[in-house]
Amino acid sequence: MSKGLADNHCSCLEWAKELRSSIGTLIHKVDVGHKLVPSSLYKKKDTQKNCTKEAMRWKESFSQLLCSKDGFSAFRTFLKTEFSEENLEFWVACEDYKKTLSTNKLHSKAQCIFQEFLQTGAPREVNIDHQTREFTRQQVASACHNCFDAAQEQTRILMEKDSYPRFLKSPLYQKMLSQSSIKKIKLSFT
Repeated sequence: MSKGLADNHCSCLEWAKELRSSIGTLIHKVDVGHKLVPSSLYKKKDTQKNCTKEAMRWKESFSQLLCSKDGFSAFRTFLKTEFSEENLEFWVACEDYKKTLSTNKLHSKAQCIFQEFLQTGAPREVNIDHQTREFTRQQVASACHNCFDAAQEQTRILMEKDSYPRFLKSPLYQKMLSQSSIKKIKLSFT
């Protein structure tokens, strides 16, 4: 392996570790985030009502689901059960990439994302059409902040039209709604 490729591979691995750590931290915060607020600051009835309303809002649109920390976490958990979380992870990697301030890091991050998700035979290859893949390959060479926009949008549409409706029908989501409703009823009678 040439020195340039080895350096790129190392920076790619470092970036992937950073991203995995960030995602892990996000998930951890989502899972335990509500415990950071002392329970004395809110009433159980209000909290349960808010949880139910939030879970109901996820049905309104895919964007509502992605904007909610709990919704994002639940959707990610669902995708893992279907072994199809690569689309969401690609979407997250693109969002992270857009926030990169250092122009020096843009190129190596772009290469890592492309190799991880878009290159034919990639470890977590997402399902996009050939034209978008080739267009993105060309855009990655310039490593601009929006070089993944077309592929990210295609992946988002795929999740919205395919995975999202299955999530809404899934036992995981239905259980969340029914548990919220049951708890709401119990709390209103106490």
